[in-house]
Amino acid sequence: MKRLRALFGTTAVRLSALYLGLFALCAVALVFYVTAISGNLLRAQTQEAIDAEMRFLSRAYQTGGITRLVRVVERRSRQPGAGLYTITAPNGEIIAGNVASLQPGTLDREGWTALPFRYDRYTENDDTARQHTALAQIVFLPNGMRLLVGRDLGEPELFRNLVRRALVIALAIMGFGALAIWFFVGRRALQRIDRMDQASRKIIAGDLGQRLPVGSSGDEFDRLSESLNAMIGRIEKLNEGLRQVSDNIAHDLKTPLTRLRNRAEMALAASDTVDDYRGAMEDVIGESDQLIRTFNALLMIARVEAGSAAAELQDIDLSEIVTDTVELYEPLAEDAGVTLTTAVAPGISVKGNRELVGQALANLIDNAIKYTAGLPSARIDVRLERVSEGPMITVADNGNGIPADKRAAAVQRFVRLDDSRSRPGTGLGLSLVEAVMHLHRGRLELLDGLPHEEADDLRPGLAVRMRFDG
Repeated sequence: MKRLRALFGTTAVRLSALYLGLFALCAVALVFYVTAISGNLLRAQTQEAIDAEMRFLSRAYQTGGITRLVRVVERRSRQPGAGLYTITAPNGEIIAGNVASLQPGTLDREGWTALPFRYDRYTENDDTARQHTALAQIVFLPNGMRLLVGRDLGEPELFRNLVRRALVIALAIMGFGALAIWFFVGRRALQRIDRMDQASRKIIAGDLGQRLPVGSSGDEFDRLSESLNAMIGRIEKLNEGLRQVSDNIAHDLKTPLTRLRNRAEMALAASDTVDDYRGAMEDVIGESDQLIRTFNALLMIARVEAGSAAAELQDIDLSEIVTDTVELYEPLAEDAGVTLTTAVAPGISVKGNRELVGQALANLIDNAIKYTAGLPSARIDVRLERVSEGPMITVADNGNGIPADKRAAAVQRFVRLDDSRSRPGTGLGLSLVEAVMHLHRGRLELLDGLPHEEADDLRPGLAVRMRFDG
């Protein structure tokens, strides 16, 4: 009973019940309409037949008088069929015809009978009478006699009843089928909702790896499940990122904080001069600046991933952004002995955030300079072009590159492939670029970069592509 109440409490079942009620109402109206139309049609056909018979008898009366009329009526009344013929005397006595008796008052008015009347008709085999209903036209003759010509309504009534019965049976079958479909559709909908509810309870309990069931029908339940699964996947990814950030902060920030404390302690314990204290304070400030940069990068990534910058998206000129960023880093590349070349297609624009796109490109160029500085014939190539999928920025270098099996991990937070940590950095640069591209509905690709000119057997550098949609 509880499951039945739950079944009738679903929207699908209630909508189905509403449709079923409307269908039943229309079906009943259809039955009455069809039977009424059939009755009116049969009544009209009956009146036409009576009119034709009355015209024939009128000609017989005009040609032979009452005597010929009686003979014709007698002859007509003996023929099989639904026709009724009666001639009565002025006192109401039946003189000729096939009617044994009439409902009292039937012959009181001339013309068409207002309503069907009852009568008893002699059968063909004996003199017993059966009660029937008929529709007739009555004519008063000049000598006071009365002529009744009509037709029995048994066959039309039988036909109308058959039509009504057939309609009722057909509609009953259709109603039963609709009710069965309604029940099974509602039951199936309830089962799907139960499965979704079970998965939702597991997700609420903390199992973000669960997903709502998706069938193959592609209906509204499947579309809803797909949307919710995408949302759950996003939440799972954010939670995983939060967990990784927490772990990485605890791991990666522990070292600089420990170093910061040790230097301060050493300065207090061993420094005797102002220069010693000044040097220690400069080291502390340097370490503090590095920590601030790390936290700023984390805050920017969190801001981008939260989508708070989505409202600031507007049309921006990618060509101008790339040109300005490359000009900013040309002196740094020159000081590091790196050749920085550009190829920027003019007039390329997208809908985005200028600050974030510029920051992402700056991170890529800064990483490329950092990992190619000191290498022979170091060079970086920055390109902006429009491909079939949309605008694409490529920053390629001929440095040591990243092995293909480590490229997926390279975009994670605090991941640094330099195990010795000899180069400065936080391991957040590519993570920020990926977050920016996700905000702009684009994607980040890591590929092989520029080959080495000195030796073909060395691993090519790294090429990072920022692909924008549209």
